[in-house]
Order: sequence, then C-alpha cells, then structure tokens
Amino acid sequence: MGQIRRRQFLFLAAAVLAASPATQAQTQGRRARIATLEDARQGALAENWRSFRGRLQELGYLEGRDFLVDARSSQGDLARLPTLAAELLSLKPDVIVTTSTPTTRAAMQATPTVPIVFVGIAEPVETGLVASLARPGGNVTGQAIVSAELSAKWLELLLEIAPKARKLAYLGQAANQAVMAVYRSMQQTANARKLSVRLLEATNPQEIDRAFEVMRKEDFDAFICAAAPVILPYRQQIVDLAARQRLPAAYARSEYVAAGGLLSYAPDRSDMFRRTANYVHRVLQGAKPAKLPVEQPMRFDLVINLKTARALGIGIPESVLLRADRVIE
Repeated sequence: MGQIRRRQFLFLAAAVLAASPATQAQTQGRRARIATLEDARQGALAENWRSFRGRLQELGYLEGRDFLVDARSSQGDLARLPTLAAELLSLKPDVIVTTSTPTTRAAMQATPTVPIVFVGIAEPVETGLVASLARPGGNVTGQAIVSAELSAKWLELLLEIAPKARKLAYLGQAANQAVMAVYRSMQQTANARKLSVRLLEATNPQEIDRAFEVMRKEDFDAFICAAAPVILPYRQQIVDLAARQRLPAAYARSEYVAAGGLLSYAPDRSDMFRRTANYVHRVLQGAKPAKLPVEQPMRFDLVINLKTARALGIGIPESVLLRADRVIE
C-alpha cells in the first residue's frame, strides 16, 4: 500500500491562536529572547525545531533581526536542569519553551513570572503543571497529550497484530512524571484485558541493553516505547534490538517507524512545534499564558512499517492497514 490520506488535527484553541503579523519586537526596537530547554541530547529534536522556526518566519519573525534563541540541553541528565533553567533565566528571556515534564518543572521552579510554553507533554493537569486545560493559570501553557486514549490505542493495536501477547514492557523513564502518568493509564487498560505491563528504564544505551535482556530472559511478548525526548536519540538501538529479538512494538513517536520500527500511533510532532510557535507569537504580543488554553490533538496518526512487519513474520490485518495514515513499504 502507498501513502494513505493523512488525517488533520482538530485543536481546542485554534481560534485563540490564530496567526497575525509579528510587530511587537520591531515596535519595541529590540529583539525578543526565546529560551529553549531540553532534556534530550542536543540535536535530537532538530527537525521539530526547524518546524518551529519555520512557523515563526511565516508569522513575520526573522531570527537575528526580531528574535534570538538561547538553547540549553541537559543531555539526558535531569540533575542539570535546575542549573540550566537558572542560566537561561539570567539571560532575561521573554518566553521559555520546554519539551518535557522535567524541563517544564525546572523552568517553573526557576521563575513564577516569565511565560513558559510546553510542547507535546502528557497530562499537565495530573502532574500539576497547569490548573486546567481551559484555564491554565500561572505562567505556563502549551500543548498536551491525554494519556488514556494513547495507552489504550497502543495496547489495542498490539493485540490486533499479536493477539497472543500477554506480557508487555513499557520502555520509559520513571523520573518523568508524564511517563508515569501514561504508565498508570496503561496498567488500568492492561488489567482490564488481563495483560501485564512492566516499566523498564530506557534513558541511555546501557539501560536499553538491560531492558532487552530482561525481555529476552523473562519471555516478554511485545513492548511499547514512550515518547520521552530523552529516549529518542537511541531509537536506532531500540529498533535494532527489537528486530534481533523479533519483538512486536508500538512507538509513541513516528521517528521510530522511520528508523525501522513496526508501528507508531502519535500526534505529528513537527506540527505541534509549529503550533507552539503560535503560542510564542501571542506571548511576545503580550498575551498571558494563564489565559491561553492548553491545546491537545484530537486525532493521531497511525504509521505502519510493512517491511519491518514482513521481517518479523507478522501479518498486519487488513482492518489495521485500512486505518493507517501512512504505510512504509
């Protein structure tokens, strides 16, 4: 099958974030400072950041003329985040963009006043980042993912392609509150289906090797890989080990499928970064995060790698293929 029609995202706050010309920085006669804080290895989200910058350019901002970007990454070390957040704050940013729950938490602890915009994190209400999606309160807003729908869908898809699977792993990061929120939702769904799911740490190459050794020794049937940015740089290692052990897997980011993973069910991250630029634009024009509703994608893309399925000896049911938004031959 070739590429199938891609679904469009429906967002709760599209009208609030409608684009308008970029004039604030120019009329003030100064360049805006946009700080970014990541916990992944620097460069792991490069394609996403290109989308972010591209959208800013569409809104009339030129980097160097209208804004500067101060980027910091903890390179996977969460202990460095408070220091990096304080360092960014000393540069007097107009807005801070964060890419995970740990980075958002570090930015919030560094400042109660500078606007913070997060992108693509799970359960910001449950983890205490915002008061509600409609009325975030405080100095934080952004784009969120609701975990219950995701975790149920990953399990559903795995059972459709591997109906005998009963013992599953969740490759994640226990220190990330959003990952744990997704894990709790997943456990509830798994228990209802009489499945077992176990969290295995996977934030560096050594942990990933250990996780796959555990899955091999304890006869796991399949696994799900979390969306945490800190894991993304090791996607090729994960995909290769899955192929070696012939394990079906569902991924929370489509980059894994592009690297040879079996399937993903996830929002379009590049599009989410583009929409994050809309938030930054509004903040630079004077909007308060407390009054900007948190967006969440209402539709998600299912991407399937048929080449990988064949290599694993897995037949993808026609009913699943017909639901796919993109199929890699």
